[in-house]
Amino acid sequence: MDAILGGAPRPTPFGETYAIEKRFPLSQAIGHARLALNAPRHVIARWSGHPAAADLETQAFAFIDTETTGLSLGVGTYAYLVSIGRFDAHDFHLAQFFLRDPAEEPAFLAAVEAFLAPCQAIVTYNGKTFDLPLLRTRFTAHGLSFPLQNIMHIDLLHLARRLWRDRLPERSLSYLEAHILGIERSTQDVPGWMAPEIYFQYLQTGDPTVLSGILYHNAMDVLSLAALLDHMSALLADPLVEGSQHGVDLIAMGRLFEDLGDLETATRLYIHGLEHKDALEMRLPRSVYLQALHRLALIYKRQSNWEAAIQLWQEASRQRHLPAFIELAKCYEHVLKDAQTALQWTQAAMEFLATTSLSTGDAPPLGLYERRQWMGQLQRRMERLQQKLAGYTEVEFDNDER
Repeated sequence: MDAILGGAPRPTPFGETYAIEKRFPLSQAIGHARLALNAPRHVIARWSGHPAAADLETQAFAFIDTETTGLSLGVGTYAYLVSIGRFDAHDFHLAQFFLRDPAEEPAFLAAVEAFLAPCQAIVTYNGKTFDLPLLRTRFTAHGLSFPLQNIMHIDLLHLARRLWRDRLPERSLSYLEAHILGIERSTQDVPGWMAPEIYFQYLQTGDPTVLSGILYHNAMDVLSLAALLDHMSALLADPLVEGSQHGVDLIAMGRLFEDLGDLETATRLYIHGLEHKDALEMRLPRSVYLQALHRLALIYKRQSNWEAAIQLWQEASRQRHLPAFIELAKCYEHVLKDAQTALQWTQAAMEFLATTSLSTGDAPPLGLYERRQWMGQLQRRMERLQQKLAGYTEVEFDNDER
């Protein structure tokens, strides 16, 4: 096995396990990137809920990926390959812990724990949903405490979905490697879904040669994680420079910064993203364009910048976006005190609802029940505005009017 896989037995308090270790220089090319963490991590750390991760040394991070005997998280499923990458002073240290026999699992888990001991934060891809719960189950099954219980955790899958769901048809790690990082895997690679079959074949035959493809696959996943963390960190640290090629990406980052409470950066990103509306090959999908108009207008509304908000709502209304009609009616009634114009926008919204197969731009068409709800609210608003215009001074407002 040693000659074929390039590994060696590793002693632990529970007996021996098996590990394959490799080191990669920090100048190692990973697609368009280098194997290093050079970009500022303050934004990605805030997004992850662990702002302290921004100040950690590079050596404090561990990058983890597993191969398992199945996709269930039950006690009958276990990880047979855990690959962990760590930065040292001069290189990237990759250790792949392999479960030669299920009976060696306590030693296998002990080796994983020992390698992780210096680390203060872990990076995974779907680890929150799968890898960590599975590992926790395996540690618990042997009466061992789970070493990652309270460690800082950055799961890049969830960030990838936020950044690229409107542009890329899928967000698997292998797809991001090819289309974001420019990585081309060798023909040695095998798809991850074959991992259980490959391991069972090894257990039946004892032939370690069947493992080479999955070892390569798993190692590449870890290397890609490190490169992807640095790429995402750079993207969020300077989004107007790093993400300026794609308007849809700028708008996605605008939503992220808005959710983080950084309205100044979000505003800039929405404005620059909207500039791509008609650019060849970078044209914004209608739903993304309308969502950006709406969210930017709501930022201006919160800042009482009514002139800018009205311009955006008017543009959205020309694109037949129902929330823009509603916001214009509210603004003209409650802010500008122009009941006549408010009534016109209310009637326009009612006509739109009555005659259009409605889509709000970022959601499926509304059903009959929702349409009736909208129409009921608009009907009450129209009646109130008509009363105002007729000279009534005391009008009861709906709770959601302002």
